[in-house]
Amino acid sequence: MSDITHGIELTPEHPPARIAELAARAEAEGFDVAFASSHYFNRDPFVTLSRMADATDDIRLGPGVVNPYETHPVKLAAQAATIDEVSDGRAVFGVGAGDRSSLSNLGVERDRPLRRVLETFDLARELWAGETVSHEGTFTARDASLNLDPPSGALPVYVGAQGPHMLRMSAKHADGVLINAAHPRDLEWAAGEIERGLADRPDEHGAFESLAFASVSVADDESAAREAARPPVAFIVGGAADPVLERHDIDREAASDVSAALERGELPEAFDRVTDDMIDVFCIAGTTATVAERFAAALEHVDGIVVGSPLGPDLEAAVEYASEALSRATRA
Repeated sequence: MSDITHGIELTPEHPPARIAELAARAEAEGFDVAFASSHYFNRDPFVTLSRMADATDDIRLGPGVVNPYETHPVKLAAQAATIDEVSDGRAVFGVGAGDRSSLSNLGVERDRPLRRVLETFDLARELWAGETVSHEGTFTARDASLNLDPPSGALPVYVGAQGPHMLRMSAKHADGVLINAAHPRDLEWAAGEIERGLADRPDEHGAFESLAFASVSVADDESAAREAARPPVAFIVGGAADPVLERHDIDREAASDVSAALERGELPEAFDRVTDDMIDVFCIAGTTATVAERFAAALEHVDGIVVGSPLGPDLEAAVEYASEALSRATRA
């Protein structure tokens, strides 16, 4: 299992300098790729990625994930190409439809998400090839080009996906997928949708990689790890589709209570309403041994794991614990 991808998500809720230090630590621990998450209320992911590039030598770097609603797709292509330039060709491009509730805070309607994501990375590939492009679709571009040297090769495109249509589209057209799930049952279902997409994948698109983009919380104390998982799990539950809740017998009323508290901005209440069952379903939480077992179960269905937020109650220690858990899982 030596070809398993080890990825990590670093969230710019902390200053870029600290995120850069965490990226360097992740590289030293053997991680292959580091994503900087993108939320309008946190620090800018591309500024953070630039600092991460300065602090590292080999690890691949990219946004995980940006969306083509907050920022025009041509601008996203230029930003990603800039990271590729400053990192000497290590950039990847993580793109998705964005979180509907966050976009609604900005007065943005997330219309035709699948088509918009596909058009975004199709256009980006043309721009990275040095072409001047015009586009009329879910967005408009006229005679657009990038005023920088094109990347030596097309940046690998990873689509953030959860629903069946986005999963199948990514398998048909992208270089990889970041599956927004942590539980083996959800990953098994996603693998089936990806197989359907791969059946229609043109040979010239080359290899495809499926990665579980999983919420993870690991610490030397199980209860501390689970407690740290409450905030991200609350947000995951708040946006979970009914079929996902039904798949795991999560009480719809309990999930609605979490969602309602989030919408009211009452975050402590929302976090308190997260149940143990919700943590079990939507996060891989516990000690290194526990997390390694969960990683091994997930790897039955994917090509690698991106260790996502919150990482753990102690970020620096969590990078090391997560690396050890991945190593144990891949030796199994």
